[in-house]
Amino acid sequence: MMTLILLVFTAICLGMALGRWPGLTIDRTGIALVGAIVLVLAGAVGPDQVRAAIDVPTLVILFGLMVLSAQHAACGFYAWCSRRIARTPAGPGPLLALTVAVAGLLSAVLANDVVVFAMTPLLVTGLSRRGLDPRPFLIALASAANAGSAATIIGNPQNILIGQKGGLDFWAFLAACGPPAAAGMLITWLVVAVAWRRRFTLEDPCARHGLPEHATGLDRAGLVKAVLATVALLALFASPVPHVEGVLLVAGALLVSRRLSTRRILGLVDWHLLVLFGGLFVVTRALETTGLPARSLELLADRAWPLASPWVLGPLTVLGSNTIGNVPLVVLLLQILPAPGSGPLTFLALASTLAGNLLIVGSLANIITVERAREAGIGLGFLEHARCGVPITVLSLACAVGWLRLEG
Repeated sequence: MMTLILLVFTAICLGMALGRWPGLTIDRTGIALVGAIVLVLAGAVGPDQVRAAIDVPTLVILFGLMVLSAQHAACGFYAWCSRRIARTPAGPGPLLALTVAVAGLLSAVLANDVVVFAMTPLLVTGLSRRGLDPRPFLIALASAANAGSAATIIGNPQNILIGQKGGLDFWAFLAACGPPAAAGMLITWLVVAVAWRRRFTLEDPCARHGLPEHATGLDRAGLVKAVLATVALLALFASPVPHVEGVLLVAGALLVSRRLSTRRILGLVDWHLLVLFGGLFVVTRALETTGLPARSLELLADRAWPLASPWVLGPLTVLGSNTIGNVPLVVLLLQILPAPGSGPLTFLALASTLAGNLLIVGSLANIITVERAREAGIGLGFLEHARCGVPITVLSLACAVGWLRLEG
């Protein structure tokens, strides 16, 4: 049975790194789900173990936050932000700074994946029509969304999982991670501005293409409801009310509407990500039953390299985030970290999120941005992204480590 579990786990890691299995169109979600199905049918994990492995509270919180973000998307808020950025009468430098600020701040309280999904095509359209090359702005959009999302425990899926696992306080987490996240946003602007200086305009003035810009207006009443729901959520997270109950209360209130149908709101929920989480929970539990993670920890401890040490956890997180992805990596590490305190968990949240900027495959936000840009007629290459992503990640992680050491 151990051989089967290791084969399935290796196949899943390979699929996560490549984005699919060679010769097939199955994506990361399908890979995690198929792997979990194989292990369940083979008896590697039983029904009771499956129920114990799936972290339902985390999935509920993630679902509720997706409903909140869907409310913002449905009322046209993300589209409005994209159009305002593209139409701002300013040069490339200020426009780049505005892109970074909007993407980072929105991602701190809303799902970063939804932010880049909604904003990418409209940014491509608006910037192309102005004769500006959208590529540096797209790199800044994804990188700032990742950096900004690192500030809070609700900014991205891995932070939600870490916050729920460790019972982390919202405001204490913000105090620890907010400054490094802000530094990451500033670094994003500086690196992209320097790397793309004198190359912000399109080489071919006739190549002003993109998706047609639909004249969808901003639903102000819907936006007011979304803003009030966001404020209420932050207040509930700061109160003694359990996070699960608070998120469900906000999500339930948003689903009661005279303007937006339940079908439309739920259609904007990223069900694929929820299934991905569920599959990974089952697979990592099966791996844990082999005893290999525990023996690996003992081996590291014997060599005076405890996994919770930033000098071990940091490089492992950077490597894992840019191979199998930061979400799968965090799911795995939380299964094997020995009774982590708030310090290692905070560092893991920062490192896994900021490391996602290194390569395109490092985070779902990067992948979504590249795919949405391709649909809009703009190709963003691996090396083009890495030329900015590598220095952004190295400098951001250096700032994060320095800040956390200063904070003790």
